[in-house]
Amino acid sequence: MIEIFCLLLVGHAIADYPLQGDFLSKAKNRAQPIAGVPWYQGLIAHSLIHAGFVGVLTGSITLGAAEFVAHCLIDDAKCFGRISYDTDQALHVLCKVFWILTLLLYGPLP
Repeated sequence: MIEIFCLLLVGHAIADYPLQGDFLSKAKNRAQPIAGVPWYQGLIAHSLIHAGFVGVLTGSITLGAAEFVAHCLIDDAKCFGRISYDTDQALHVLCKVFWILTLLLYGPLP
């Protein structure tokens, strides 16, 4: 499980930095949207990238779906200034901890 956790952190770093880029970083922000770009499309696209990493690395579509929802909620809160960047990142790591604990407690999920 430590290996999966480490891979989840690497996947998060890849998805949040090179795969997000400047466009998605701005496009997902409904507080300051890009003109002509629906903010929800940017947020969905970014969160799906994260969900894909979690789903593949854990072998669980259920955990991938949970990551999608959590990532949408956390990033939206950050975009509105409800939480800081550091809190955003800490919450994302805590989600990874929760996915690992879920696997340890319940075993493989569909």
